[in-house]
Amino acid sequence: MDRILIGKGEQPVHLLTRYANRHGLVAGATGTGKSVSLLVLAEGFSRLGVPVFIADVKGDIAGLAMPGAMNEKIRERVARIGIPDYTQEGNPVIFWDVYGDSGHPVRATISEMGPALLGRILELTEVQMGVLEIVFRLADEQGLLLLDLDDLRALLGLVAASRKEVSAAYGLVSAQSVAAIQRALISLGDREAEALFGEPGLELPDLMRTDLSGRGIINILTADRLILKPRLYSSLLLWILSELFENLPEVGDLDRPKLVCFVDEAHLLFDDAPPVLRRRVEQAVRLIRSKGVGLYFCSQYPDDLPNDILGQLGNRIQHALRAFTPRDQKAVRSAAETFAVNPKLDVARVISELAVGEALVSTLQEKGFPMPVERALICPPRCRMGVISSEERLMIRARSPLTGKYDTRLNRESAHEILARRAAAEPPEARSPGGPESAEDRSGLGGLLWGTKRRQGVLETMAKQAARTIGSQIGRQILRGVLGGILGGSSRR
Repeated sequence: MDRILIGKGEQPVHLLTRYANRHGLVAGATGTGKSVSLLVLAEGFSRLGVPVFIADVKGDIAGLAMPGAMNEKIRERVARIGIPDYTQEGNPVIFWDVYGDSGHPVRATISEMGPALLGRILELTEVQMGVLEIVFRLADEQGLLLLDLDDLRALLGLVAASRKEVSAAYGLVSAQSVAAIQRALISLGDREAEALFGEPGLELPDLMRTDLSGRGIINILTADRLILKPRLYSSLLLWILSELFENLPEVGDLDRPKLVCFVDEAHLLFDDAPPVLRRRVEQAVRLIRSKGVGLYFCSQYPDDLPNDILGQLGNRIQHALRAFTPRDQKAVRSAAETFAVNPKLDVARVISELAVGEALVSTLQEKGFPMPVERALICPPRCRMGVISSEERLMIRARSPLTGKYDTRLNRESAHEILARRAAAEPPEARSPGGPESAEDRSGLGGLLWGTKRRQGVLETMAKQAARTIGSQIGRQILRGVLGGILGGSSRR
């Protein structure tokens, strides 16, 4: 049976790939060896032909691409654990980077991201979220593609200039809420997050590749800059999770997963998340295993994750926790209670005594039962434990099979261009200062793009069609995933 050697306690401890889609947790205080455990798991999956996606928030995960260097400590650990085939080697790696500086750009369209995740990135209130959902619904019903932030700004301008008509058709839209969203978009652009939105968007098959020798390619998301924007970082990971959940077919339990995703700083996915979004995440985590995807969360404390998520993580690696404060002591007790009992171990005591490179390990064994927790010495990775140089990164990027596919941004016709073309087609008197519009109508972007006559006519028609929108527009609706959608339903075609 396929298995990954994690370490050795009284006996060798393995992760069975048959149960790798039952998800997992790697926890422990800073500096206790969590990154080493991540490296061991990632390269183990790669050797077995399983593609991996992993975020690199500190820069040391990039070492997966290069072979390690032997030293006396590694040689001694290899001998103590008894690793018969240990050779130091690099892994096939593709680098990704939202900003495009350290890897292929990662992009999503505004429509794919959806109002729920976008509203979280923009830090909108509940009322402002309602207005954003109306904007997305308006785009759906008018067949306007929302690809980048220019498209969203253009549609917000239209809504601002036509608030009375939009409010009559969809519900109250206040000028203050629209203005707040517009200001949030300006701030988003200032933080360089605009790079995330646009085309070409990330295609899931490119995260699920193997190389010519059959090894799984490890996709490393360079996130040392992205992690400085926690909501953007977490929303991107949630979007990828949503895309996997929505698009992969049901496959049941396989001998090995189709993809394994490691989520570092996992608590950020749930910090300040509204209840609706949290429920959707919990649903996706529960069901995505049947799509052949394993999720491995990495955080300092197990209780950083909601109990409904924690209860679904069958494979556990717990590094040391230091019980200096009441919060630490509570976390130690909580972590101890999550393991299958081993009468030979006082887990709550041992967690505070673990040395760097040691961990408490419990994985699912035959018939899916967790093994009694074992105090184990973790295997040394075969790759480099540390950062790589700029020259090494460039060399790896030059060998990427995706060179040229994502590196040039596309800008096809979408809402911004369509509305601009409509504005150009308006008769001059409809847009002139002496025209029949009020000062309020003329001041917004919508007033510049649509003249009063056309705007009123279109919105009146939209109001009449609102009741039959679902039936008549579904063929050209801009569809979103389960985490990003307006209603949270599965709607991608």
